[in-house]
Amino acid sequence: MELYSDAYFMNEAFKQAQLAFEENEIPVGAVVVCRNKIIAKAYNQTEKLTDATAHAEMLAITAAANALGAKYLPECKLYVTLEPCAMCAGAGFWSQLGELYYGASDPKRGFTLLSPQILHPKTKVNKGLMANESKALLDEFFKKLRN
Repeated sequence: MELYSDAYFMNEAFKQAQLAFEENEIPVGAVVVCRNKIIAKAYNQTEKLTDATAHAEMLAITAAANALGAKYLPECKLYVTLEPCAMCAGAGFWSQLGELYYGASDPKRGFTLLSPQILHPKTKVNKGLMANESKALLDEFFKKLRN
């Protein structure tokens, strides 16, 4: 896997999802990249933090803004293993994300169910990178939860 490739960065987000899985959190991971450097990593921590808004994307966007000392992230790319929900897509809008890469689609809660316009008009969207691996991890998590 080539360093600084989209596949490399999505794999880093997937590693974050695996951490969530190990902590019995819904396995979604995210990284924010600016100028080919990861400036933020996060995974879902809604149980750990007792916070319904502690989604991987929300935590990663906050960490990225802190790392840059800026609320806008137009030069940044967010890589996330699952299609963002409306809340996370809205955070992407307000932070003016440059690009969004997501793995698995979310047929129940994904932002595209409502409107792709939730994102900033300048945000480029790329979907499907590591979708199978991301979906398999989520399926395994929910299967384990049911048993």
